[in-house]
Amino acid sequence: MVNASHGPHRCTRCIWTVVVVVSGLAGCGEDGDQIGVSTGQDPDPVVVDIPIAYVKRPLPVNDNGVVISSDARDLVTFNAGGDVFVRDRASPSAVERNVTLPVTMGAGDVRDLSASYDGTRVIFSLRLPLIDGLDDEDQPTWNIWEYNLEADALTRLVSSDISAEDGHDIAPAYLPDGRIVFSSTRQRTSKAVLLDEGKPQYDALTTQRNEPAFVLHVMDDDGSNIEQISFNQSHDLDPIVLTDGRIAFTRWDNAGGNNAMHLYTINPDGTGLRLLYGALSHGTGTNGATVQFLRPIELPDGRLLSLVRGFVAPTLGGDLQAIDTTGFVENEQPVLMNAGMPGPAQSPATNNVVATDGGFSSGGRYLDAFPLFDSTNRLFFSWSDCRVDVEGVIRPCTPAFLEDPNAREAAPLYGLWVYNPSDGTQLPVIAPEEGIVFSDVVALQPRPFPTSPPASPSALEVDPNAVDDGVGLLHVRSVYDFAGTDTAPGGIRALADPAQTTQADRPFTFVRLSKPVSELDDDVRDVPRTAFGRQRRLGMREVLGYAPVEPDGSVMVRVPANVAFQLEVLDADGVRQTSRHENWMQLRPGELLECNGCHRTNQGASHGRDGLTASVWDGATTTGLPFPNTDPALFADFGETMAQVRARLSCATENCAALVPDLDLVYDDVWTDPVAAGRPADASFAYRYADLATPPPVDGACLTTWSPRCRVAINYEEHVHPLWSLDRQQLDADGVTVLADNTCTTCHSPTDAAGTPMVPAAQLDLTDGASDQNADQFKAYRELFFGDNEQEVMGDVLVDRLVEVGVDPDTMQPIFETVPVAPSLSGNAARASGRFFDRFRGAGSHVGYLSGAELKLLTEWVDIGGQYFNNPFAAPED
Repeated sequence: MVNASHGPHRCTRCIWTVVVVVSGLAGCGEDGDQIGVSTGQDPDPVVVDIPIAYVKRPLPVNDNGVVISSDARDLVTFNAGGDVFVRDRASPSAVERNVTLPVTMGAGDVRDLSASYDGTRVIFSLRLPLIDGLDDEDQPTWNIWEYNLEADALTRLVSSDISAEDGHDIAPAYLPDGRIVFSSTRQRTSKAVLLDEGKPQYDALTTQRNEPAFVLHVMDDDGSNIEQISFNQSHDLDPIVLTDGRIAFTRWDNAGGNNAMHLYTINPDGTGLRLLYGALSHGTGTNGATVQFLRPIELPDGRLLSLVRGFVAPTLGGDLQAIDTTGFVENEQPVLMNAGMPGPAQSPATNNVVATDGGFSSGGRYLDAFPLFDSTNRLFFSWSDCRVDVEGVIRPCTPAFLEDPNAREAAPLYGLWVYNPSDGTQLPVIAPEEGIVFSDVVALQPRPFPTSPPASPSALEVDPNAVDDGVGLLHVRSVYDFAGTDTAPGGIRALADPAQTTQADRPFTFVRLSKPVSELDDDVRDVPRTAFGRQRRLGMREVLGYAPVEPDGSVMVRVPANVAFQLEVLDADGVRQTSRHENWMQLRPGELLECNGCHRTNQGASHGRDGLTASVWDGATTTGLPFPNTDPALFADFGETMAQVRARLSCATENCAALVPDLDLVYDDVWTDPVAAGRPADASFAYRYADLATPPPVDGACLTTWSPRCRVAINYEEHVHPLWSLDRQQLDADGVTVLADNTCTTCHSPTDAAGTPMVPAAQLDLTDGASDQNADQFKAYRELFFGDNEQEVMGDVLVDRLVEVGVDPDTMQPIFETVPVAPSLSGNAARASGRFFDRFRGAGSHVGYLSGAELKLLTEWVDIGGQYFNNPFAAPED
């Protein structure tokens, strides 16, 4: 908790007047005079007639008076003394009214103001004063409140105290239909999914694990009918409603190697989640500094205004950038309809030159902004000029003071201003005060209502039971379409023709659907770091199922609704062939998500938004006929992919069986017409959990019948380690004579059958027992995933092998070093683990030692990260 007080004000003779600002406005000169150019103007007569609401709070400082940095990833904050104020006129002389004082008593906090479309109400998040002696989880939460100007009434929208304290609610915005969208830790639907998975309900933490994840929810204007609409594993922040009815917001993507905040859109019902802008534009800060895209708001000209700054802002603010999100998905990447248009998409919203690289910013810094909808393109914003502290005296950011070796950035001084882009002037609305922050300003004036959002594609036209069954549909036109390029050998149409291509010639055969396991707080279960295995950053993951890739590369499959998921493209052995998907998709019940194809992370271009590239696969060229040389019963409609053909016919006759994923890898050639193709159909094959001689990583009905609740959770000790000691002796016809012993631990052991020390085959020990490097993990796991030292037998002892690498010049004694042994497996992918898997395939020395089902289990486990546990409730507690 921070109780910020007014700091010392050394500029004792600063007098605030109307000024034209380029930079250096709010500081004081050496003699105490104001820095700036006085115009002698009165405030804008049009602007002053507009009522405004804003937040006023103490500057957050620590016990030493140092400003507490703002971290965009930390949302459960509290800065005592914040309140909402209203002025009937946007004028420095207008009287301000504290409308939240009756409930905060001057010791609460407020944030995230948003005005109604008619300008009569303002909605915001408020946190009541913290209570001494209570633990954090028992303190008051952030709740959504509304102030009605006409009735002079302040109301908490969720009236029930119990329901209000069921989570933190922030960043509300009015929807056109009267409902409210907001960001919350309630996670209502996600908690219901946890119960379906057989887990207890808990608040899922962000992947950074410092606080619960805030995701988007909607509710009625009386606080009822709260519904979760987004399912990110980190924060979804600051939703606003665009002119076309969609919701734009900041999403913190933090999956694997992706850790940044971009702009996304979503429909009010949770359908249509898409990237909007910025996934590859984070290096657009000053001098290439990494920035994040925060607090979006739509400008009257259709561009999106965003606060651009780093994750951490020592002086709280950043730059205001206007972004052409209609024509661009990245700063230099236009959408397809804008092809050839040069960037940049981003441009400064004002004349002030704001630095975002952590250095002094001569143009000051911004906290937020709100546009005026009066055809003038003017902006209200919260702004602090650049000031330096030179040995305890606040100075303006002149070159002389900036070059002073004792200069450091002074505490910010955020006031409220109005900016007129027509002449580049900014005028004070509320003059800044030392030790006070004015922010979150909104104009209480009527503004246009958005239209209804565009309808998302519906799965019900294909699968009428999708809503009732709690699934959506994913349709990929071709996995061989990489960002608008046909990468199929010989082309997609050749791969789709059984007369030209067999299954063995097609690079991709299956897709895997996987999901993250929500991070849990130590109060729920204190899971040790070692439970995550080799790569903590990947978290724990579960497999949702597999689906076939049709000969043309198309996929259509049911996906459990209301969960975050990723898609992986596999070969016939179930090995992932493309880079790991490092952002989360979602589907709502009955939603159809369609995409042209795939992408590579090193392509340098964004994906995940409609209209970025044209599909390279046109599908069927006729209606009523099959694809060339395929089964005539599978007749196509013009433009359909093979997956669409199967889906349409299956839903007409088989209750959509072709859309149901499988937990096993099962291939059947349903396409080849032996007569037309001039060859027999490709052979079927299947790798099933039921064929394992060791415990399968799935129980009950899911072992044979898929449902949206099925989850594959692979835990090393339970599901993988037993493979190494499984009896693999090959016996003679007499059933007694051992012809060969392919049991893994026969060779991969530090002792032979008689107990005599020996070097484990390939320097890989797969026997039982805890690791001497980490007792929480089996030594076999450490041997597989971590580097080790080469060993040899000396006498009757197995020891690290030493080799001479030189001579000590002082003692002339030889210098010995151990010989490193590379790990057999990589947590990055099974494809990167050839040292292990190559022995079991092709001409490898261990072909036939492991069954197809066992190799499938090992492959999927390594592909999702090779975690030690993928069920936190099966892991030991720390």
